[in-house]
Amino acid sequence: MFPYLTVLIALPAVGAAALWALPASARSKARQIALGVTVIEFALFAVMALQFDKADAGAIQFSETYSWIPQIGASWALGVSGIGLLMVGLAAILVPLAMMSGWRDETDATRIRNYMALVLLSQAFMVGIFAARDVFLFYVLFEAMLVPLYFLIGGFGGAQRRYAAVKFLLYSLVGGLIMLVAVVALYFVGPGGEQAFLIDNLTGIEMSATTERLLFLGFFIAFAIKAPMVPLHTWLPTVAEEAPPSTTALLVAVLDKIGTFGMITLCLVMFPNASQWAAPVIIVFAVISVIYGALLAIGQKNMLRLVAFTSVSHFGVMILGIFVFQPTAMEGAALYMFNHGLSTAALFFLVGFLIKRTGSAELSTYGGLQRVVPIFAGSFLIVGMSAAALPGLSPFVSEIMVFIGAYPVAKVAVIVSAISVVLAALYILLTYKKVFTGPEVPSLAGTKDLSLREKLAVWPLIIAMLVLGFVPGLAIDYVSAPSADAVAHVQLEEANA
Repeated sequence: MFPYLTVLIALPAVGAAALWALPASARSKARQIALGVTVIEFALFAVMALQFDKADAGAIQFSETYSWIPQIGASWALGVSGIGLLMVGLAAILVPLAMMSGWRDETDATRIRNYMALVLLSQAFMVGIFAARDVFLFYVLFEAMLVPLYFLIGGFGGAQRRYAAVKFLLYSLVGGLIMLVAVVALYFVGPGGEQAFLIDNLTGIEMSATTERLLFLGFFIAFAIKAPMVPLHTWLPTVAEEAPPSTTALLVAVLDKIGTFGMITLCLVMFPNASQWAAPVIIVFAVISVIYGALLAIGQKNMLRLVAFTSVSHFGVMILGIFVFQPTAMEGAALYMFNHGLSTAALFFLVGFLIKRTGSAELSTYGGLQRVVPIFAGSFLIVGMSAAALPGLSPFVSEIMVFIGAYPVAKVAVIVSAISVVLAALYILLTYKKVFTGPEVPSLAGTKDLSLREKLAVWPLIIAMLVLGFVPGLAIDYVSAPSADAVAHVQLEEANA
């Protein structure tokens, strides 16, 4: 079989190396070359996706396993279930759109080259993490991903970009180091051998309750930081405010899903008893995240921070759906990972377009733009209402599946979390009112409406949300079986306990 996943990892990495090797005379073409690489990446993903067997979406497909470091049992092992396929697809979709959204953010040819190369390198790590079937490989990619992101935030952001980059790095490194301890410990409690770190070989191994709980916490804390879950979320608003909006879009829409993805594919599978043990506390913090994020979003004066706090709330819904261990809720959480990526990326893109026109993310800068840029206003309203889970748009399907699926076993959590639906409508409509309605701000009278390039960056996401809002089965078919398998694995362990 053709090694699709290895090529999907190698292609953007080679593209990044090629950009850095460009002579000075050719650096003006860096944008076009990078975009071309991502288009080829998307085409290759599409070819792979067409060969994916949806009837067996719970099985790992496109598997590749090669010995990598036999002395410690590490393998280059790749493969995706339906959930992994959607996450790889999300990266393939959003990276070229993010490039188009930030097309004019830089003017210096060397900076453009460096930025595009770092984005391509990030894409390689995204695909690798969502496809990794070896815990050691997952950890290496998890940590290596910090390098391009650190430079994307610290080299191309706002006035406090270095502070934001260091804060992001410190939070991520702390989580990564805790995970490293757990990874090393797994080697000693696992079966050993040349494939000691394969997830399949680490599933169902015998260990004491204390050991399992400590190992679970080692992975979960790293994922909760990435997710981001209250109280480990404070790096996100800072990064959102200082990083380029196109970078933040990729970070929140794709890379932060590593947290929830890891909870489903590693924590629940390798540590099912510890997952049940920790679930009540995790659900409490998930509900706090849902309400806290929504309330903080209402109070924000900076649009980038506002969007960041909406994501804290949405990630809380995903985590709630994961740790109630119910099939419908788990499906909703897995689907939300994809749908939230579409919605939040589009929202960050649009806020970035506003900032590019005015130089400010502060709500007080704006007013009356609806009459000046009607296409922009309409696009913002649709995308904003997707963040508020409006029926007919794909995030609604995900959110309602989580709440309906979780209600039989976590009634109080669902009732409290459902308040976020009202709060979401408030923070989106209040933002729309401040930016697009009311008296026109004289200095904004000449503001340009969405350009063709900006429409090409945002409208495909709107179309995707509408299609999946009315025909959600197109995506649900990919997450149903792996979600049911994850829940069944936890429930089987509970029955055997």
